[in-house]
Amino acid sequence: MIRATWNGAVIAESDRTVVVEGNHYFPPESVDQRYLLSSATQSRCPWKGTASYYSVVVDGKENRDAAWYYPTPSEAAANIAGHVAFWRGVEVE
Repeated sequence: MIRATWNGAVIAESDRTVVVEGNHYFPPESVDQRYLLSSATQSRCPWKGTASYYSVVVDGKENRDAAWYYPTPSEAAANIAGHVAFWRGVEVE
């Protein structure tokens, strides 16, 4: 079971993550949405497409743009559509 935790909270937990470029992408249903706040930030990957971001908020503390996902990835990355990955101090283990 892979878990993503930050500030003492389990943000996501799944035994069905998809690993791409060393990052675990969690299925949408395994992510606790109450800890995610939509962000206007976007970035572009040459082969996956345009990523959107969430800030992670736990107990009033915000980790800005600490999660990302591909709402409509390229065909090559279709298996991670809507899946969420983490960085910026979110522990994934």
